[in-house]
Amino acid sequence: MKNKMKTHRGAAKRFKRTASGRIRRRRAYHNHMLSKKSPRRRRRLRSGAWVFKGEAKRLARFLP
Repeated sequence: MKNKMKTHRGAAKRFKRTASGRIRRRRAYHNHMLSKKSPRRRRRLRSGAWVFKGEAKRLARFLP
């Protein structure tokens, strides 16, 4: 019987797999020192982003 693969918990907290199988991530630079960033920049940082194909292949191993 084959062992089950464990989810990498660090990756699970940072990335989400969508229903179509793509991987979403948060944008960087949205944690602190937000007062010096323009409202437009902060608004754009709020939205998530897709992980690039090459990285997605590597991350897919962490999120079975």
